[in-house]
Amino acid sequence: MRIFYDPEILPPIPNPVVTTGSFDGVHVGHKTILNRLNEIAKNNDGESVLITFHPHPRKVLFPDTAGKSLLLINSQQEKIELLKRAGLDNLIIFTFTPEFARMSSIDFIRNILVRKLRSKKVIIGFNHHFGHNREGNFDYLYELGRYYDFGVEEIPEQDIHNETVSSTLIRKALIEGKIQRANAYLDHLYIIMGSLQPGSDTCRQLNFPTMRIPIEDENKLVPCDGVYAVSVLVNDKHFKGIVNIKNSLKPEVRRVDDIIVDIHLFEDGGVRPGDEATVFFAKRIRDKLHFTNELEMKIQLNQDYNEVNELIY
Repeated sequence: MRIFYDPEILPPIPNPVVTTGSFDGVHVGHKTILNRLNEIAKNNDGESVLITFHPHPRKVLFPDTAGKSLLLINSQQEKIELLKRAGLDNLIIFTFTPEFARMSSIDFIRNILVRKLRSKKVIIGFNHHFGHNREGNFDYLYELGRYYDFGVEEIPEQDIHNETVSSTLIRKALIEGKIQRANAYLDHLYIIMGSLQPGSDTCRQLNFPTMRIPIEDENKLVPCDGVYAVSVLVNDKHFKGIVNIKNSLKPEVRRVDDIIVDIHLFEDGGVRPGDEATVFFAKRIRDKLHFTNELEMKIQLNQDYNEVNELIY
């Protein structure tokens, strides 16, 4: 996957099949769009293209209201990795500014979709809007596509368990610790990526060594406090493990530097601080507990280990 941060210096892209959006989570609805994008591109000797934005538009448009408390399912690094796995050919990341927000839908179509990209076809999700004040929609795009000679297709909304899949719904499930529900909506395991650091001294003294993964993106959503069954990818190897999350507070009082994500791996495998890791969350095991002494803590940690060790994931 090629990544472009400056739309002014895009190389020629053969027969681009284009979509646009934030794609936070790269969930099952997003994947439906990407799969269709890749299919059409392949059938037309072209390449798939996603135009996305950083920071999230809501952070720029509503910094003191809706954007202030918005947490995102993925950091930018995580989103890029998930888009690679989805088979996308080209990712264009626009810096979203107040000036960019004022671009009209007609200018977006003329200047970006037509002049810069020479789009062959544009795919959009159900009820997608774009441009200044969200004035652009499928009908508008379809009419201009006829004029500028590009095709337009709308993907219907995706349902799982009779609920419309959305990034908002996934965020709610993660905040409530409903990992398996969030994973079903995502169609993959929720992830946290980062560079490992030394973990808890107390756990090490209890022969339950951990490593810590810092949350570096202040907008990264972390599931609620508790203990989780995970697998961890480090140095191209997967390890079964347990994660303990602390201080994942409500957005209005949350301080990202205070969030603790401690990982205990079931085998050493040569993993060391400084290694890059991807943590895949499979299931929430229990709430956060308070211990009166180290013996209570050790007994509970062994119970957690046995419970997770019996899980198949």
